[in-house]
Amino acid sequence: MKQETNQTQQVRKREQTPRANTQEEARKTNEHTQTEHPMSARRTAVIVGGSSGIGRETALKLLSRGYRVFNVSRTPFKGDRIKTFTADAAQEGELAQAVRSAGEEAGAIDLFVYSAGFSMAAPIEYAKSGDYRYLFEVNYFGAIESLRAATPFLKRRGGRAILVGSMGAELPIPYDSFYSSSKAALSMLAREADLELRPHGVRVSALLPGGTATDFTYNRRVYNEAESLSYSPSVKKASAALANMEQGGTSPSIVAEAVLKLAAKHNPAPVSAVGGKNNFLRYVSKMLPERVTDWFVKKKFNQK
Repeated sequence: MKQETNQTQQVRKREQTPRANTQEEARKTNEHTQTEHPMSARRTAVIVGGSSGIGRETALKLLSRGYRVFNVSRTPFKGDRIKTFTADAAQEGELAQAVRSAGEEAGAIDLFVYSAGFSMAAPIEYAKSGDYRYLFEVNYFGAIESLRAATPFLKRRGGRAILVGSMGAELPIPYDSFYSSSKAALSMLAREADLELRPHGVRVSALLPGGTATDFTYNRRVYNEAESLSYSPSVKKASAALANMEQGGTSPSIVAEAVLKLAAKHNPAPVSAVGGKNNFLRYVSKMLPERVTDWFVKKKFNQK
């Protein structure tokens, strides 16, 4: 009986050894995965404007890092890996409801990105009220509405919120005054929200890209000669210079990478630019008199 017992114990040890090895391998694999994707562990990101441009590139990079990603936009995300909650930023309440729906499905939001935007090249004197009010609905009020909806879900995990702004918030863009104004307001919104939500473990930042090569250029509302009247030659020169600057500018993939790096920071700046050149321009624009920076801007955009 004793001999049988010893044999039985030896068999059991042999049976348990592979299982222990398998568990050890699983543990090592899991540790490797966590090291490779320190921000993942199936964290959840909600992107407003994730169907194109910077928003889409950000969504794809987050997917590659193991995030569960939801998109909120008028146009669905192409592909079956990201669920879209359809909403129009210009329709009051739609963005908030879509963001809440995404948050409720996920249970919590680790990263919220607002990347929706609209631009128009128009003289202030002749700009139509409906056009610039729509611009502010998309660029600014939509950000407020969706950030408010995301906040309760961000507070559950001490999440991050990033509002994609523009260097136009720091430096004027001729005949794109409403866009620049809305992005300047967005930067201050990020600073104010960061002050309020920091005690709750949530950090809010505005990220300012410079010219970026996306379809945003071709979706700009440019006033024609009949709408711009005497300003028409200047509007054409300014919008052409801006288009060239954008299409010859930064890749949206680089901006998306900057979004992820900012989200990973323990103590992110409330406002920062994408790339060393733009951060330098921010610094210089604050140091020089406004008349000097405005002169450089006029030259850059072929204005008299």
